[in-house]
Amino acid sequence: MKETKPQPRVIIFTTPTCTYCNMAKKYLRERGIKFKDVDVSRDMAAARDMVRRSGQQGVPVIDIGGKIVIGFDRQKIDKYLAL
Repeated sequence: MKETKPQPRVIIFTTPTCTYCNMAKKYLRERGIKFKDVDVSRDMAAARDMVRRSGQQGVPVIDIGGKIVIGFDRQKIDKYLAL
C-alpha cells in the first residue's frame, strides 16, 4: 500500500487572458491537485508578491510548497508534486 503524503500548498499566479495559466490550472485539476488561483491582473499586492517570489513579471508562476515553477512546465510541476 502506497503512503500518501500531504499535498504541498499550491498557489498559481495567473491572469484571465493567459492561455498557459488556463492549461496549468486544467492540468492540476485533472490530477486532483488543490490550488489557490491568484489573479494578478486584479490584485496589485499579489502581483508584487509574485515578482518577489519569482523575479518574474510573466504568468503563470506556480508556487508548490515554496518551490517556484515559471510558466507551464509539466516536468517541474510533476517533480515538485511528486507525481
